[in-house]
Amino acid sequence: MAAPQTPTGGDALPLDLAEAPAGGQLGAVPHTFRALRHRNFRLFISGQIISLVGTWMQNVAQSWLVYRLTHSALLLGTAWFCGQIAVFALGPLGGLAADRYSRHKVVIVTQTLSMLQAFVLAALTLSGRVQVWHILSLAGLLGAINAFDMPGRQALVIQMTSKDDLINAISLNSAVFNAARVIGPGIAGVLVAAVGEGTCFAINGVSFLAVIGCLVAMRLPVFEPKAPVSPWAHLTDGFRYAWHHKDVRRVLAMMAAATLSGMPALVLMPFFADDIFHRGSRGLGFLMGAMGTGAVVGTLVLAGRTKVSGLARVMVYSGLLTGTAYLAFAFSPSFYFSLAVMPLIGYSVMRQMASANTTIQTLIPDEYRGRTMALYAMTVVGLGPFGSLAAGALAGRAGARTTVGLGGVLALVSAATFAWSLRRKPIA
Repeated sequence: MAAPQTPTGGDALPLDLAEAPAGGQLGAVPHTFRALRHRNFRLFISGQIISLVGTWMQNVAQSWLVYRLTHSALLLGTAWFCGQIAVFALGPLGGLAADRYSRHKVVIVTQTLSMLQAFVLAALTLSGRVQVWHILSLAGLLGAINAFDMPGRQALVIQMTSKDDLINAISLNSAVFNAARVIGPGIAGVLVAAVGEGTCFAINGVSFLAVIGCLVAMRLPVFEPKAPVSPWAHLTDGFRYAWHHKDVRRVLAMMAAATLSGMPALVLMPFFADDIFHRGSRGLGFLMGAMGTGAVVGTLVLAGRTKVSGLARVMVYSGLLTGTAYLAFAFSPSFYFSLAVMPLIGYSVMRQMASANTTIQTLIPDEYRGRTMALYAMTVVGLGPFGSLAAGALAGRAGARTTVGLGGVLALVSAATFAWSLRRKPIA
């Protein structure tokens, strides 16, 4: 799902174009939901609510389909790799597009292509002709689409609202994402057991119509291209800026480690649900839904904050809690204990991600926003393929429990290292 484009470097759209007055109508917007004062952000969230449920249904159904066809930890990891490697490989081009062209139009195109991808996967599965190479190829295609979609969405949050409402908008967006994580996997678990994976893919395709409709309904200023600059010069300038900005660089490094530490639990979830706890696809849906419940709570609590100061400490505490929860899940004695641990994982992971996102967006000027948020997407999504392949390969040798446990250790070490760096030099 995506959002609008503003003309040049402003922090927010004019009131007469985009939003209700800051004090109120939409009535008196509750403090925790204050970003909903902005019309374009309300449209954005409306489209997200519908589409993300379908997206999570497809994610769970695709993992289960690969598992059902192969029963291979390595191929589960390979499916994740194919779905996310393009975000890493093409992410810089996506960020470049977000800074050079109308983000609004770019995202309409990416959402339309994502809809077509879901329908093709549904047709292959419902017809009974789907093979593993189909799934891997289509996952790779979706990853390429997301490489352009994600920087545009991330870069536009501040422009759909205002700088003052940035942390609230990012937190509410994360809350919607994770509310869908609660609903989507549960529905997918039931539907996969009842009618198969293809129905989940078809429902996801239909859900994109809501996203596209909300995008078209946004009232946006006309996009004004900036003075032409060589694409290569524009791209290298963005990398150079991020590298020399020490605070941005260390937040990105911490999130890269957090991504790698979390991949074993995500990739191997079907094994825990079926091989270890013998709960099948419904058990997988319950585990993913429990994680989403914790994430919604965590991001809504974060949405109540009004200041960016202190978010670095939130990242540290969240990382420590995440690592501890991964270890508890890795060596859980029962399905119900794991079900109790999953909300803690969702709570801490999404608070860390939302805090990092807000911190970076507060530190950077708008002219570098697309390229810098592409680097953020590369760390939180694009590095996932390497973690997924490593998780699948390691699980084949050491077992699922040990692999997830090692992820927990990495999360603890990265959070402790980031805390040490903050003691030496706090983020401004």
